[in-house]
Amino acid sequence: MAIVKIFLQAVAGLVNFVLDAYMIILLARAIMSWVSPDPYNPLIRFLHTATEPVLYRVRRALPFTYTSGIDFSPLLVMLVIIFLKDFLVKTLYYMAAAVG
Repeated sequence: MAIVKIFLQAVAGLVNFVLDAYMIILLARAIMSWVSPDPYNPLIRFLHTATEPVLYRVRRALPFTYTSGIDFSPLLVMLVIIFLKDFLVKTLYYMAAAVG
């Protein structure tokens, strides 16, 4: 049972890291949208290709996220990430504690 506990803790840590990294990428994209960056810059292209699939789906599913020239889809995705960190990661850690 110790192996299952360690596995669940590792999965929880990995999910937490991935969610944190994506939150930072989203935040960087939101900040970069306030200025007019060079669209051919490799960093800007990475930020766009890493976030646009998720943001496009949110904009398509919830058209009210883009109102009066302000795109609220990054904020909505960040709220979902915070929820997943509070619910999913803590649940995985709780399951790991219950196993051992």
